Amino acid sequence: MATTIAIANQKGGVGKTTTAVNLAASMAATRRKVLLIDLDPQGNATMGSGVDKYDVDNTVYELLVEEKPVKDVVESDTTGKYHLIAANSDVTAAEIKLMEFFAREVRLRNSLKAVQDDYDFIFIDCPPSLNLLTVNAMAAADSVLVPMQCEYYALEGLTALMETIRQLAEVVNPGLSIEGILRTMYDPRNRLANDVSEQLKQHFGDKVYRTVIPRNVRLAEAPSFGAPAMYYDKSSTGAKAYLSLAGELIRRSEQRASAEVSS
Repeated sequence: MATTIAIANQKGGVGKTTTAVNLAASMAATRRKVLLIDLDPQGNATMGSGVDKYDVDNTVYELLVEEKPVKDVVESDTTGKYHLIAANSDVTAAEIKLMEFFAREVRLRNSLKAVQDDYDFIFIDCPPSLNLLTVNAMAAADSVLVPMQCEYYALEGLTALMETIRQLAEVVNPGLSIEGILRTMYDPRNRLANDVSEQLKQHFGDKVYRTVIPRNVRLAEAPSFGAPAMYYDKSSTGAKAYLSLAGELIRRSEQRASAEVSS
């Protein structure tokens, strides 16, 4: 049974797509079966996986609007190590078309039911806004992973995001929870970053991942080569950080599973 995680933040430029692509690649490196869903019309997760968004036959549009089966719309990343449902500008039209449908908020959830046993993890890269695509992601997800920079405005935005997740849990997905908060583009020499990091740990406790993603040139360069950092330069600090995050996420999942069995 797949664990489905939406990677979301209403604020742009926080490393959301970088996290989606690199976490998918890192999980695949641990021999987990991984599906990455690109729900952002910009298609950055698609391009970052080495797939040309301008040259795909099927995207999230066909999945959500035409209701094609997942197995008919998946692509492989350039190494074939994880599966991808691509996105491009067509996905903008998908949001408009979805307004015409009954139960439009759960179209993605219903589509994924058929492949729950085919994957260990499903990651959903959400747009940087609360729209119908993001609502679909959160309706389909077990939990939400929130990447954020340690700066003042990001802290303010996090409060709003938590309220949004709470409201969506009440309306469309009662099982939705916070998977974790990931500190990205972190510079330990920055006093504000350290102060915000401490505030996060005080308010959210163990929901804050121990793994911290540093500012790293290789992470920034990798998308222009159409590859996750671990394929581009596996010895880089960025690639190692995402492998560490994958390990932490696996441990948390196993601990939750053990707790459920014992209860």
